[in-house]
Amino acid sequence: MKKVLVLYFSQSGQLQRILERLVDGLKTHPEVYCDCRKIRAIKPYPYPWSFYRFFNVFPEAVLLDGCAVEPLDLEEEYDLIILGYTIWFLSPSLPVTGFLQTEQAARLFRDTPVVTVIGCRDMWLIGQEKMKVLLADLGARLLDNVALTDQGKSLYTFVTTPRWMLTGKKDSFWFFPRAGVANREIHAVDRFGRRLAEALEEDEEQGNGPLLSGLGAVNVNGKLIATERIAHRSFLIWSKLMKKAGPPDSIGRNAVITIYACFLLCLVLTVVPLNMLVRKLVSPFRKKSLAKAVAYYEQPSGR
Repeated sequence: MKKVLVLYFSQSGQLQRILERLVDGLKTHPEVYCDCRKIRAIKPYPYPWSFYRFFNVFPEAVLLDGCAVEPLDLEEEYDLIILGYTIWFLSPSLPVTGFLQTEQAARLFRDTPVVTVIGCRDMWLIGQEKMKVLLADLGARLLDNVALTDQGKSLYTFVTTPRWMLTGKKDSFWFFPRAGVANREIHAVDRFGRRLAEALEEDEEQGNGPLLSGLGAVNVNGKLIATERIAHRSFLIWSKLMKKAGPPDSIGRNAVITIYACFLLCLVLTVVPLNMLVRKLVSPFRKKSLAKAVAYYEQPSGR
């Protein structure tokens, strides 16, 4: 019997649905046991978020200052860990980061193969790079990554995703599509579970992977690579400013958040469209470097 730990943190419930569908595929094999556990912050985060509460987690998320989490009653050893996480400000969510920084995680992940599963808006590359470091620090072996992103064009998700996070509403409206990952994509996630079950039967998880190649585990949007890198550099600067201004929910931090929100709105309305135009103009001259970057970020699973 192979033991699989499915570990995740989900606020809206979308990531939980994704992982439940993946587990449906795993359960097709009678010799696979799945232990599904949700990470819980000791001080719960709200959903939907309020505006200032949402941005108050910005510095800690970007700088990987994980929050305190409840210990989990787990077995000592698993054959495979499936780690599901969402992206907060181009970083793993704080509860997931917090758990990975515990002594329990240090014991649990050591020399254990891991498959990461991401559900997010559209930019997850920097978050997964940070996740790679966190897992490497634990001595874990990352075999695969699955990334599911919101339906609709990037410009639309600048509206639909914040609306969803701040109001809980994800339905389509006006000309904007429904927020979140498309239901058809969630439904198809069981293919990863079936493949993992086959791999576990053949002890393939004991190798260096990947196990999910050729299944469309990730699809890197090369047009967003430069944008995400630039955004992360900006996030690092603003996160440090917010931390210096005061602790979470303080007057000083909220003042900086207000300034940042105005800055961000101006950025979205001016610099982002201009950046998209420039990228389109220079992309024919950067095909080789772009293809190289896409190939890197698609690792280890690939398309």
